[in-house]
Amino acid sequence: MHSSPHAHRMRRPNRRIAVIAAAGVLAAGGASLALAANGNAATVTHSTRAAAPQASGAGLADPHKKEIAMELVSSAENSSLDWKAQYKYIEDIGDGRGYTAGIIGFCSGTGDMLELVQHYTDMEPGNGLAKYLPALQRVNGTDSHSGLGSAFVSAWKTAAKDTVFQQAQNDERDSVYFNPAVNQAKSDGLGTLGQFIYYDAIVMHGPGDDPVSFGGIRKTAMKKAKTPAQGGNETTYLNAFLDARKAAMKTEDAHDDTSRVDTEQRVFLNAGNLNLDPPLKWKTYGDSYQILTLP
Repeated sequence: MHSSPHAHRMRRPNRRIAVIAAAGVLAAGGASLALAANGNAATVTHSTRAAAPQASGAGLADPHKKEIAMELVSSAENSSLDWKAQYKYIEDIGDGRGYTAGIIGFCSGTGDMLELVQHYTDMEPGNGLAKYLPALQRVNGTDSHSGLGSAFVSAWKTAAKDTVFQQAQNDERDSVYFNPAVNQAKSDGLGTLGQFIYYDAIVMHGPGDDPVSFGGIRKTAMKKAKTPAQGGNETTYLNAFLDARKAAMKTEDAHDDTSRVDTEQRVFLNAGNLNLDPPLKWKTYGDSYQILTLP
């Protein structure tokens, strides 16, 4: 599926959804995830869904800019700008998180795949993945394939042709990652590029407050520079955020290639393109990409 030997799927990020919070509830920038400990697993359910960013002030609430954000992330995650081709993607890449699948890399071992299939089943009872919910609950928090296996993989690929399942994936992406990231960025006074930088970080590192999750990276950056909402300079703050993110990435061998920061996001920032306006030219994992006009 991947055109590049350095495709990011082989360097799966440290997803934090299933980290068992001592308090039992993890606030992810507006999306509250109730985590119930069960052995080494965690059952994840939304207590609220993060509101979609308001169109006022544009930014990534603009559908054209959101499409750019999806393509930018896909260049790093999938070595392709065609993010919609990833609904059917599923494999175990040996990172200890079970199956990785779909447009955002939902993982069977980290809770977000379980939540996605539950949401799909709420939308379309009796779908081809619904019968795997008990197995997904059992393997959550592990890398086990018990009760899943090749039959589940086939069922996923079949479900990916269903527009309802595609919408369910979009919903979960927005609720858990996109909306919380963009809303937090807007609260911090960041424009379109800053909103994308937050979104890409939460995709890789997941929500949470530990040092290498999105919230922890943001806290580290805020120790070095004020956000625009605090009266700080936007470019200075975003450089501090990217520095903090790069440091977090380097704590894991899987993140030793930081090109999605160095030769993508920093390129746009150094060019002063805070609105993320095309033409955009960048590299991830050595591969070159461009978006010449608004999608």
